[in-house]
Amino acid sequence: MNKNELVAAVAEKTSMSKSEAGDAVDAVFEAIQNELGKGGDVRLVGFGNFSVSHRGASKGRNPQTGAEVDIPARNVPKFTAGKGLKDSVNKK
Repeated sequence: MNKNELVAAVAEKTSMSKSEAGDAVDAVFEAIQNELGKGGDVRLVGFGNFSVSHRGASKGRNPQTGAEVDIPARNVPKFTAGKGLKDSVNKK
């Protein structure tokens, strides 16, 4: 499912227009991005948690030349699925 399909599904489920549903989906994504950008986390009970994880600096290799390169430290987004999501994926 891509973003357009998600917007269409939200519009159908909520009886919103596709434009309104698109704005709602964009607002949710923006709120999550803003919170993670501040170093916070977003907890959606039954769905999962979005958080920020720190990845330390490391050494890597250029696959073409074999030369060693420095990989700088950075923050990366992380998602951990909640029990409700895990259960719905593993339905039999």
